[in-house]
Amino acid sequence: MLEPAYQADVVVVGAGIAGLAAAQRLTSAGVTTTVLEAAHTVGGRMATEKVDGFRLDRIGQLLSTAYPELRRTPGLDGLALLPFAPGVLLHSEGRHHHAGAPSGVRSARGALHAVRALASAPRSMPAPRRSMPAPRRTVNAPGTSGRPAAAPRTRAGAPLGTAVDQARLGAALARLAHTPAERLLARPELPAARALAARGLPARTIDGFLRPLLAALLYDPDLTTSSRCADLALRAFAGGRLALPEGGAEALPEHMARSLPPGTVHTGVRVTSVATNAVTTAEHGVIRCRAVLVATDARAAAGLLPGLRVPDFHPVTVVHHTTDEPTTTGAALLLDADRGGPVAHTAQVSQVDPSRAPAGRTLVSSTVLGPPPPDLDTAVRIHLSRLYGTPTTRWETLAVHHTPEAVPAMRPPHDPRRPVRLLAGLYVCGDHRDTSTAQGALHSGHRASAAILRDLGAGRPMHSAEPTATAHAA
Repeated sequence: MLEPAYQADVVVVGAGIAGLAAAQRLTSAGVTTTVLEAAHTVGGRMATEKVDGFRLDRIGQLLSTAYPELRRTPGLDGLALLPFAPGVLLHSEGRHHHAGAPSGVRSARGALHAVRALASAPRSMPAPRRSMPAPRRTVNAPGTSGRPAAAPRTRAGAPLGTAVDQARLGAALARLAHTPAERLLARPELPAARALAARGLPARTIDGFLRPLLAALLYDPDLTTSSRCADLALRAFAGGRLALPEGGAEALPEHMARSLPPGTVHTGVRVTSVATNAVTTAEHGVIRCRAVLVATDARAAAGLLPGLRVPDFHPVTVVHHTTDEPTTTGAALLLDADRGGPVAHTAQVSQVDPSRAPAGRTLVSSTVLGPPPPDLDTAVRIHLSRLYGTPTTRWETLAVHHTPEAVPAMRPPHDPRRPVRLLAGLYVCGDHRDTSTAQGALHSGHRASAAILRDLGAGRPMHSAEPTATAHAA
């Protein structure tokens, strides 16, 4: 029998959410697609480790219910997104402060009135009801003062500044929520820190709220990210709720993979080279096709596509602890406005998603940005004791996940629509071609699949027989 001219229309290299999103669109259009993944599971960096009944995310990337691609991507209908408490909880000067866009705001004018009403409300709020009393015990971790740890009191407003400052902030967030993304991408571009200062927001509001918030959303504590990308992140925050996928980060790619036709995804297959009409694998030889889409992380993509630019990265360390003494912060995302330790943000994720911890146990996941300090676990415990206002010496460390190249940096000038078509028959996608968020990865995959479908439908040969394409400065 003659060997077929090709074994699939398209071969997708990499089963992260960008590659799976592209495969969804291609198979829905009737294009035979094969997805090859070197690892033995799908998802790439959206991985979840199972330890003694706990589900521990490696990076803990936050999602937003306002991400458009989560609604547009086939196969995600059954995915449960579990939201954090509205807004965020800021820790500043020994107190907790609720912050975020008021719920139900439909316009900038409505935000102005709502935030003014919040600012004129009584400055103290009753402490949340506890499921069990929080003991006041001496913190024995090295480096602490030995004084009893008192739970921080909760207030609304500060450290956002005066009532006028809060009104300005609320109106700005409401405007962002209703501004089309393309208009934000057309704005003048600066590093996010400079752009925020140039917009007339007071330093207290920037440093006390926007900086820790954007650090949590973009994994960039110094706010060197493009102001356009920062605006997109704030737009998603203002227009929706921060959320986690039920069952762990891996639930998102697993839902996508299960909805593809049987036999589409092949794990444990390492691709060693690509051309416009074939890929070569270490285990299964050459697979012939009409087009190849490289959907790996940026460094692996550059290894297959010589000349592809590799961005800088933000390193991320996630530390998971468990305790049988839940704190009073509930399902809130807790940010440190004072930047008084290594933890940028932390949460009792088992309060958001109970499936991530066994019954009766609390899972606390904390994110450290940048290079981790020398004695990481001790430094994190001391910081968490201050943030939560409770002793942490008896907390059990479940896992420490350090990812040096966790999130591609998006410093200006940053093109959030980097080309996905290198030449006819060869394409590339991933968060490094768009914005370094789940929204960006999904959108990049959709852009790549659209380009492939245009070329496949052109009715002309896709490629000549060149062995390996080179992506010059792409």
